[in-house]
Amino acid sequence: MKLLLVEDDAALAAEILRVLRAENCAVDHAPNGEDGAHLGDTETYDAAVLDIGLPKRDGIAVLQGWRAAGRTLPVLVLTARDAWSDKVAGFKAGADDYLVKPFRVEELVIRLRALVRRAAAHGATTVACGPISFDPGLGAFTRDGLPLRLTGLEWRVLSCLILRRDGVVPRGELMERVYEGDAEVESNSVEVIITRLRRKIAPARIETVRGHGYRLTAGEAA
Repeated sequence: MKLLLVEDDAALAAEILRVLRAENCAVDHAPNGEDGAHLGDTETYDAAVLDIGLPKRDGIAVLQGWRAAGRTLPVLVLTARDAWSDKVAGFKAGADDYLVKPFRVEELVIRLRALVRRAAAHGATTVACGPISFDPGLGAFTRDGLPLRLTGLEWRVLSCLILRRDGVVPRGELMERVYEGDAEVESNSVEVIITRLRRKIAPARIETVRGHGYRLTAGEAA
């Protein structure tokens, strides 16, 4: 998953970043509402984690701005406020889920995966393409029922492709979803990852659609 974290508590943000990156997520972090609003407006994310009590711009105002601009990314709101009225305000602003501090970061991960799965319209527990199966809730891939060993970048690319199986994923979108905003990226890095994945997932195929991007299919190579 490519995620946006908008959180001003440095210690909490560091812990969330550590756990999410260990789960193979690419995460951009904004420490205030203005920077978070800008990233949400200009970058592509699978989901956002948004604190309500932010400096420079309140999280509710950030969320209202995204929704008013037609941004549909799933948003999980974090807050130290446990009052029902605050929860109602978050949901009315367009939040998809809600966690009250303090919380276990592992629960945050589970909720994010569920949000992304629902947003991708995959209600089933697993998503399959040929011999490859993906459990978004666990973040686990299998090939013919056996665990598929992937690097972090391979996991990010394959998860993007399998959630859009048989559809074309533009190369630029893969770059945006796989790498964090400040990462230095080689121009051919996606092609290198695709080449490695092709060897690991056969007979499933990653097709190059010239001028457009890549498509994951279940078919045997001709």
